[in-house]
Amino acid sequence: MHLETLAVHAGLQVDEATGAVTPPIHLSTTYERAADGTFPSGFSYTRSNNPTRQSLEQALAVLEGGAIAAAFSSGQAATFAIFQTLRPGDHVIAPEDAYYGTADLLLDHFAKWGVESSFVDMADIGAVRAAMRPATRLVWIETPSNPLIRISDIAAIVEAAHAAGARVACDNTWATPALQRPLDLGADLVMHSTTKYLGGHSDILGGAVIVRENDDWFARVKSVQVVGGAVPSPFECWLVLRGIRTLPYRMRGHSANALAIAQFLSAHPAIEQVCYPGLESNAGHAIAARQMALPGGMLSFMVRGGRDEAMALTLRLKLFTRATSLGGPETLIEHRASVEGPRTRTPENLLRVSVGLEHADDLIADLRQGLKG
Repeated sequence: MHLETLAVHAGLQVDEATGAVTPPIHLSTTYERAADGTFPSGFSYTRSNNPTRQSLEQALAVLEGGAIAAAFSSGQAATFAIFQTLRPGDHVIAPEDAYYGTADLLLDHFAKWGVESSFVDMADIGAVRAAMRPATRLVWIETPSNPLIRISDIAAIVEAAHAAGARVACDNTWATPALQRPLDLGADLVMHSTTKYLGGHSDILGGAVIVRENDDWFARVKSVQVVGGAVPSPFECWLVLRGIRTLPYRMRGHSANALAIAQFLSAHPAIEQVCYPGLESNAGHAIAARQMALPGGMLSFMVRGGRDEAMALTLRLKLFTRATSLGGPETLIEHRASVEGPRTRTPENLLRVSVGLEHADDLIADLRQGLKG
């Protein structure tokens, strides 16, 4: 079945009580017991399970081709739950270019618990293999990466990790299952910040974990979700479900706009470099073309003139909103180095863009006037 059809129907059941096609939002925190003390509905307390959250989890598992999913209160909560399945002495290999919050979790929190980490260039499979240790239990992939938009070969990393006895988790937030399916490429687990493209409207906070097999590892993730209480509200689950319905079509629009902007910027004399895998000149282009349906809606570019000129450009743009996050219908631009803290590896002249769903010609016209200074 095609993804467009799955996105519309996954996790959706017509409400038996009313015949409503749009699923209801189940706000109740508690559920009635039967006379014998059991819970015939399968629900007892909403931290453990909730009908709306269950629908979202079913939809996420279907979209990613996984066995089962768990929804969380944020992408960071989902990442935290995955790392909490590790034990003291375990070793993690993670990307040197990735969402800075992932490195912060490993270095500021889990290092205190005895979890060791190595950060490597995930685009270099040799570096990944060289970082393997007997204690390596998890290889974390983020592709495309944040904010340099580097592409990692998921299948090659999976092969290297599994040969060493390690599992592979892939942050698929930027690509989404509309463009990339890591579980089909052998990854064991997929993580999402559903705040971004899955929600799609910049109005929810959430995360998710989807696994290829419903095994003991997922049971530990699920335990962190339930016991730790890091669950999304029913309303936020409902909003993500709504966003999923249009995901394939939105991702086509984001990708088409991003490619047009990347091509414009790559030919402009004021731009030093454009980071976008849809460009044939990009180092990750061949791998992205193989493992992604489209190159996505995120791009970064480096402005000639350094930090000051990059910041000044953001002030001259009219349709690009200066804001964090990504995946909504509006185009956002951000100077990443200034928000990533002392560990940042991001060039000071780099601007990251979440390309929205405005008309590409209008966005390019805005860039043209802004770059004239």
